[in-house]
Amino acid sequence: MELPSYTKQQLALRNGQDKPQIWIAYKGLIYDVGSSRLWKNGKHYEHWAGQDLTDELPDAPHTETVFEKFEVIGRLMTV
Repeated sequence: MELPSYTKQQLALRNGQDKPQIWIAYKGLIYDVGSSRLWKNGKHYEHWAGQDLTDELPDAPHTETVFEKFEVIGRLMTV
């Protein structure tokens, strides 16, 4: 199945504030993290949902395997 594509602007609305969805992007994929208690209200420590967090991961106390828990719901379009 082909994943739908979303722009950065569409991703930005899925921040748990503007829209109820809580999505983040990592390495071109968009994950629904709304089921995680650690992303309550769209905030996870100093990070906000609705953003591409690829560049933030090296500073995180976890590795990218954390994304295996979440559903991939789309691709981030690059212009």
